[in-house]
Amino acid sequence: MVGIITDTTAISKVMPKTNSLTYRGYAVQDLAATCSFEEVAYLLLNGDLPNRTQLNKFKKNERSQRNISTNHNQIIAKFPKKAHPMDTIRTSVSYLGTTEIAWGNEPVEADMGRAVDMIAKIPTMIAADFRYRNKKRRIPPRADLSIAENFFHMCFGKVPSKPVVKAFDVSLILYAEHSFNASTFASRVITSTRSDIYSAVVGGIGALKGPLHGGANEAVMEMMKKIKTPKNAESWIRRAMLNKDLIMGFGHRVYKNGDSRVPTMKKCLEDLTQWSGEDKWLGIYNILADIFINEKGIYPNLDFPSGPAYYLMGFPINLYTPIFVMARVAGWSAHFIEQNANNSLIRPLSSYTGKSQRKVGKISERK
Repeated sequence: MVGIITDTTAISKVMPKTNSLTYRGYAVQDLAATCSFEEVAYLLLNGDLPNRTQLNKFKKNERSQRNISTNHNQIIAKFPKKAHPMDTIRTSVSYLGTTEIAWGNEPVEADMGRAVDMIAKIPTMIAADFRYRNKKRRIPPRADLSIAENFFHMCFGKVPSKPVVKAFDVSLILYAEHSFNASTFASRVITSTRSDIYSAVVGGIGALKGPLHGGANEAVMEMMKKIKTPKNAESWIRRAMLNKDLIMGFGHRVYKNGDSRVPTMKKCLEDLTQWSGEDKWLGIYNILADIFINEKGIYPNLDFPSGPAYYLMGFPINLYTPIFVMARVAGWSAHFIEQNANNSLIRPLSSYTGKSQRKVGKISERK
């Protein structure tokens, strides 16, 4: 089902005239150039960008909630090490939902508080699981760092240089929201039943895990690793095209002339390439993108530059989609609050293609 309008939203839209994704009316590329992820999260939840006082209050609130309980840490430590991090973060958020009684249609202040709590705690959960699965001790969060800085600290024990932190922060902004995508729609369907915000986010994570949605950034980097070097790129992609293989990171259901987020994220990839001195991933990117754009008229989507960008930052590939969760929880929460404000059960109809009504025969008469 493509292009069917199912509801209204004031949170985000791809503007047809400019082909630009906007959050609450602001072009996402402008937000990425000017704002921090914390400012964008505030914008999505509250409808307007914060002034200095509002931002400081939001940051103080978020930073005060980053720690998770001893029980929660112990549960994360016991997760099977072979489990994908998307499975562990899904289960970890679900556990968080057991720590209080929450239902839909509660005061908006309560759900706003839960949203900020998840924005604060989800990076801690992801980083703790990353450390435990690599047989390392958990690194507690710090309250003197931004969300982006703190995630590096919790994963690696240090904060990298400003260009790396900025590139990561920009990626969180670009991934924070995208209207009625698959995971957001799944979250809104759950919300419409008057379920709680934790259930809505868990449903969103389940949908985001799929390689046709959030998991595409992982698939892009796995593909690039198979290609190995820029000199292999053209022959590899032409062979894949000839075999009609599914090539991840290209095309989008919404954008007609290219994903408006890509130029911003590609600039981050270029900055990271210069910072690291490793240029083969950017080389592969350019060759594949040129072939697809010039010969097929199909443009890269956000997952295409973000995959190699995260790789250069030092993150393992199976952490890319959980990072997506870190960002998108702001958008899912905004949609949860919006759906609850004017709720109607989302119950679409289907076109039945099965057999016509028939009688149940005796077992001896069945073929």
